[in-house]
Amino acid sequence: MTGMQWSLEIILVVLLGATLFQAMRLERALGVLKRDRASLEALVAHFNASTQQAEGGIQRLRAAVDSAGRQIETQLSKSVSLKDDLAFLSERGERIADRLDALVRTARPLLQERGAQERGVQERGAQERPVYPVEPSATNGGSQVERNLLQALRLAR
Repeated sequence: MTGMQWSLEIILVVLLGATLFQAMRLERALGVLKRDRASLEALVAHFNASTQQAEGGIQRLRAAVDSAGRQIETQLSKSVSLKDDLAFLSERGERIADRLDALVRTARPLLQERGAQERGVQERGAQERPVYPVEPSATNGGSQVERNLLQALRLAR
């Protein structure tokens, strides 16, 4: 055997030793994996159960969100309806207030005139009858102002 053969043999022995060392390390690692395989399977099963619970929670959350959305839409439509009703009532109240204001403005000069006439009658004496009766029921329905006021009150109902 020549020196070259011996050197090749030595290199081959070293490589076989390294291979043997790596094979032993791999065997130990596989042994650990086999021992931990049961715990790994349990971990995977637990992970799957957690995933299913999370999916169920997401479904319940979606259902709750959909329900809340429908309730909000219902309340919103009711509030819009109430808003429209309030706007209508407000406009109607403003119209009635304008009518009453107009009636009061027209009634003021008549009341002042009536007061002046009553003072004149009282000054002339107690035997004369006033031009306008004190009681509105004494005439046919009272003055025009009183009739307008009663009519406005009836419309307000």
